[in-house]
Amino acid sequence: MKHSLSGPLTVGLMLSLSAVAVEPTAAAVAVVIAQPQTDDMLQDRIAYRLETSSVVRKYDVSVKVDKGVAMLSGAVASAAQKAEAERIAKVEGIARVDSTIEVHPDIDKTIGERIKGGLSKSGEKISDGWITAKVNWFFVGEERLKGSHIDVDTKDSVVTLKGTVDSQAGRARAVELAKETQGVKRVVDQLSVRTSR
Repeated sequence: MKHSLSGPLTVGLMLSLSAVAVEPTAAAVAVVIAQPQTDDMLQDRIAYRLETSSVVRKYDVSVKVDKGVAMLSGAVASAAQKAEAERIAKVEGIARVDSTIEVHPDIDKTIGERIKGGLSKSGEKISDGWITAKVNWFFVGEERLKGSHIDVDTKDSVVTLKGTVDSQAGRARAVELAKETQGVKRVVDQLSVRTSR
C-alpha cells in the first residue's frame, strides 16, 4: 500500500526541508569568498609568475610585498623586459607596483658567465638539491598540477619525474617547468595520467 502526504502538512514539511538544504550551501560560499590574500601569498604568486615568464625568468628580479604594494628590484636587459616584469606584478590584491628594476643591456653576458660557473642568476650554487627544490617550488604554484603527486629526483643535473597527474596538459606542463629550471640538462618523464573512475 502506497502512502502519500497531502494538504498543509506536506507544504510545511517541504518548506522546512528546502530551508535546510539551502543553508549549508550559502554558508560554504561565504567561507570561500571571505578568504583574504596576505602579503606573503601575493609575494609568492608574483615571484612564481616572474620565474615562469618566458620574457623575464632568466633575470634576477625580486619582489617584496608590503601592505598590498609590490616592490620590484633587480636588473634586466631592456625597457620592454622591465615593463613586462611590472605588468606581471599587477595581480588582484596589489594596490600599487613600485619598481627599481634597472636596465643593463650587457646583463645577459653577466648571467651567462654565472651559469658557466655553476651559479644561478642570483649567484647561488646550482646543485642537484637546488634543482630539485626549485622544480618542486614550480609545481606547487602551478594550477594545472593541483592534486598531482609528483616525485622529483635530480642526479647530475638530469631531472626524473615520477608519479601521477590529472591530465595530459598537466603532464606537459610539469615537464616544461622542469626543463625551464636553471641548471637542468635533461628531463626524464616517467609520469602517468590518472584515469578517471
